[in-house]
Amino acid sequence: MSKLLARLGLVAVLVASAALAGCVSMDGEDDRGSIPLNGKIVSEMTAKGMTPADPIMVRIYKQESELEVWKRTSNGTYALLKTYPMCRWSGKLGPKMREGDRQAPEGFYTITRAQLNPRSQYFLSFNLGYPNELESALGYTGAALMVHGACTSAGCYAMTNNGVGEIYALAREALKGGQEEFQVQALPFRMTPANLAVHRSDPNMAFWQNLREGVDYFDLTKQPPTVTACAGRYRFTPGPLPADAKLDPLGPCPVDPASAAIAQRIQEREAAEAAEIASIAAANPPLAASYVDGGMHKSFRDVLRRAGPEKLAALTSGVIPVSQPDAALKDPYPGAVTVSAAQ
Repeated sequence: MSKLLARLGLVAVLVASAALAGCVSMDGEDDRGSIPLNGKIVSEMTAKGMTPADPIMVRIYKQESELEVWKRTSNGTYALLKTYPMCRWSGKLGPKMREGDRQAPEGFYTITRAQLNPRSQYFLSFNLGYPNELESALGYTGAALMVHGACTSAGCYAMTNNGVGEIYALAREALKGGQEEFQVQALPFRMTPANLAVHRSDPNMAFWQNLREGVDYFDLTKQPPTVTACAGRYRFTPGPLPADAKLDPLGPCPVDPASAAIAQRIQEREAAEAAEIASIAAANPPLAASYVDGGMHKSFRDVLRRAGPEKLAALTSGVIPVSQPDAALKDPYPGAVTVSAAQ
């Protein structure tokens, strides 16, 4: 009996060690990746002028704990197909910078067929490709950051098995239909004036403003931008770079006349929203939020469901408990968000 217990203990240690390394995957005996799209989602696509083979784009919102799948329509522009609730993400708002920080990444990522894992340890998954070119140049470290099922996260974005099954099938069919790669925009929150005002004192705001440029580019054109990096930030243009025009992620950004018109529209949009952001900011003190989650963060969705960004902005201090999360998710990890006036 003692030998058996010792072996079980060793297995437990090995499993725990693997989990701490990130959202790893391993081969299984079945192929869940071949599950076909259900009739309901196909009907929704048809009603919106889409087919299973049309290209997709994915948006992730940490704060709202939602994942959107956008799809190209028959008129050539992208439209929202479906929004999926997220089970959990780990860490807090802000980018992932180092291995072991348990942060879910934020940024722009490119997904190819090779990054889809039909035999994932977490039902189904696809690898975000963290660190991307910009993150590598900035010295960020980490690996195996996924969107996957199983409702557990150690730096990944976790969905329900049903949710990730449908998302995976949508990605698989788009790639099979001829799309070589699809874009994932992993964002801290929806880039609304209210959210930008609430988080205006956050040290990540300059980074988030850079992400916002890409968000605005897509919102204005309904086309995923080409994403490169220069001057230590993301650069968004309407078309791919020539094969011989490799950019240095930390070097200067070249002038791009082709993107001047959309850049002007983005500036006009952001200037129009600036007054609304300033108005919200003037009515509410800047806030700082600290997260207590023991390293296994129950998603911020519970907090926002109870408070919402407007009510959160109105608080001067307080603690919003997350110790009684959504029972349907059977989440065993209590936590809290402490909100206080920023110093």
